[in-house]
Amino acid sequence: MTVVKFTNGQKNGALKSPYSDIFSSLFNPDPFQAKGLVTRIPAVNIAETESAFQIELATPGLGKDDFKINVEKNQLTVSADKKPEESQVSDGKKYNRREFNFNSFTRTFTLPETADQSNIQAEYRDGVLFLTVGKKEEAKIQVREISVK
Repeated sequence: MTVVKFTNGQKNGALKSPYSDIFSSLFNPDPFQAKGLVTRIPAVNIAETESAFQIELATPGLGKDDFKINVEKNQLTVSADKKPEESQVSDGKKYNRREFNFNSFTRTFTLPETADQSNIQAEYRDGVLFLTVGKKEEAKIQVREISVK
């Protein structure tokens, strides 16, 4: 069964065909479904502490072996490639509809001059990839007390 949305109460109803609502719902997909189809790049959070830069990428459904992380010059590149299962039958289930979508993505971040490229750690936990990029020693905020003479 397909649910068709009708736009009741619009002002220019006299100019519209009675079938325009049906056809527009077929050719203009549901905004929730369209949003899922368009968003193929994971959302990211970037934070800075006194000693490091922290990058978090929301990547549910991937495993830690799916990621490839490279540093070249001052560019940090995070990519993933996961192929969907070709079979419509898996684990004894025959799928009638599959909306889980696993595709590849690439995100590139320009590292500042204060970043220590030899001090980068990555951890994947609960669908989030955590990257920690250390800062160079001279870039860390040094606190000292200055005495008054």
